[in-house]
Amino acid sequence: MTGTGLQLNRWTIAIAGMLSLATAMGIGRFAFTPLLPMMLSDGVIDLPGASWLASANYLGYLVGALLCTFQPLLWRRMPFLPQVASSTWVRTGLVATTLLTLGMAAHLPWLWPLLRFAAGVASALVFVYTSGWCLAQLARLNASRMGGVMYAGPGMGIALSGLFASGMVALHWTAAAGWLIFGVLAAVLTACVWRTFQEGAGQAAGTAPVSAAGSAPALAGRRELLLLALAYGLAGFGYIITATFMPVIAREAMPGSVWIDFFWPLFGLGVVAGALLATRIPTTGDFRYLLAACYGVQALGIAASVFSPNLAGFAVGSLLLGLPFTAITFFAMQEVRRLRPAAAASAMGLLTAMYGIGQIAGPPLAALLLRNSRTVGEGFTLSLEIAAASLLAGALLFLWMVSAYPVHRAGHQLLQK
Repeated sequence: MTGTGLQLNRWTIAIAGMLSLATAMGIGRFAFTPLLPMMLSDGVIDLPGASWLASANYLGYLVGALLCTFQPLLWRRMPFLPQVASSTWVRTGLVATTLLTLGMAAHLPWLWPLLRFAAGVASALVFVYTSGWCLAQLARLNASRMGGVMYAGPGMGIALSGLFASGMVALHWTAAAGWLIFGVLAAVLTACVWRTFQEGAGQAAGTAPVSAAGSAPALAGRRELLLLALAYGLAGFGYIITATFMPVIAREAMPGSVWIDFFWPLFGLGVVAGALLATRIPTTGDFRYLLAACYGVQALGIAASVFSPNLAGFAVGSLLLGLPFTAITFFAMQEVRRLRPAAAASAMGLLTAMYGIGQIAGPPLAALLLRNSRTVGEGFTLSLEIAAASLLAGALLFLWMVSAYPVHRAGHQLLQK
């Protein structure tokens, strides 16, 4: 570590990353899902409006990812701009997430799309720079697999927000109170990691181990990276309809059930379990096989809720959708580090942007199908079938890439140390 920085160990780094992603993703992005039924019940929004509000957040996520992707180019073109450390971007994004979440508590519907858009931008910045910073630090400590602990963060945030929302529904609280509570929770989590994410803590954030950088030309082709980004974008489209409308879909299929509000927390617990399991999987093989398997599991989860819209189907579907959720991110980001070890943050931004495009497409598709269907259930069923098909297409793309672009074993194993 640098003389002016903190003495960071692998657990400090991994847990800081976990709490950072829990704030930006679990609260900043996904608190909207468990609060949506409350907002509908309060009469402050309808389903079409909810779809566009969700899309505003995903559009912001896309813009934030593009900023990360082109940030090196902007700094080269405008050298007069001050250099900003990755840890500073993380802190800024976390503060913005807290303030924007608190802002949703105000009854200003005309302002909500802007707030959700800005929250999406903040989420992308925190995700990309937290991932780059933590994965680089862990790789330098020969603890790359600890990255799975970091990616348990979104699941932890999802589970907490879902359980909080379930309690608020039982107490007949308003959605505005929910946004306020989640904003306070975001502030607490931000305070917990504030000292870890400070400039000078560890080596330059987002950089890869020096020994791996020289192998980039041999490992990475532009076409392979673009195909990886395309496949990752299919994951964004494939999960988003279920993840956005899960509580609403369950209420339509099981009106009056006491279990409805527990499917979303179960999804979050599945995310946590999957991320931790990813740390136990040997990383000496080809990540694309793991990614294809994860896509298949998520497709099965969606199919379970489509073909068995009851307690068992939704429970199994929630769990199967959640288990590979951030494991997909973990494996994909490791692939990015294999392909672009010297420019990981920019390549991560590209994948995150493609993921954002997939997310943006999902809710409007659901809104269109709902508008042109005889019943709400019919519209959601068709949407989910299309989502499952996209995930299967992504799985097949990864399997094709395995044969078309074999992994260079020496360089691949070097990154796993």
